[in-house]
Amino acid sequence: MDTKVFLLLNGETPKELPNLSTYKIICATDGAYQFLKKNKIIPNFISGDFDSLDHLPNDIEVIHTPSQDFTDFDKMLQILFDKGFTRIDVFGASGKEQDHFLGNLHTAIQWKGKLNLTFFDNYSRYFLADKNTEVLNCIEKIISLVPFPIANKISTKGLQYALKNENLTFGKRIGTRNMAIENKIEISFETGELFIFINH
Repeated sequence: MDTKVFLLLNGETPKELPNLSTYKIICATDGAYQFLKKNKIIPNFISGDFDSLDHLPNDIEVIHTPSQDFTDFDKMLQILFDKGFTRIDVFGASGKEQDHFLGNLHTAIQWKGKLNLTFFDNYSRYFLADKNTEVLNCIEKIISLVPFPIANKISTKGLQYALKNENLTFGKRIGTRNMAIENKIEISFETGELFIFINH
C-alpha cells in the first residue's frame, strides 16, 4: 500500500502543518493528540498507554498499548506496519527531551528496510539514507551527514565540501553544516548507518 501517513509524536509541535489532505491516514500518540484536538484536526486513530490523557475521545479509534517494553513511537510504527502502511512522515520526533529524540533515531534504524520514514521538525527534515541517495531541491540549503554511529566509504556530489570514499564516526568525525551547491545532491556509502539532515 503506497499511501502516506502523517504521524505526530509528543515532541516539539509543528509551527506550520503540511497539507493534511495529501495524507491517507492521520494518527498520533496519546501525548500528541492534544495538539490535534486544539487545532480541530480529527485523526483516524491514536495510540499509547494514555497515562497523559484525562478523558479518552469516543469519536475516533483508540488503540491501547500499555506495554512498557517499547516506546510509543515503536508501538505506533508496529500498528501502521500491521495495517499495511509503509510511507510515514513523522512530526514531533525532536525537541523537548533529547533522549526521546535519540531514541527515535534508534527506532528508525530498527525499522529500516520495512518502513520509509521521513522526519520533519521546525528547522529541518531528516531521514536514514539508503546506500545510494539522491535529494532534489537542495541548492543553498545546509546539509548535515550524521553517522549512527559509523558510516564508511561515503562519497558525495553537489555539496560544497565533497566527501570521496571517506569514513564518518560519531565521536570522531561527522559531516555537519555542509552546503548544497547544486539543486540535486547525491550521497553514497558502503556500510553503516547515515542520517541526512536538510535545513529549511
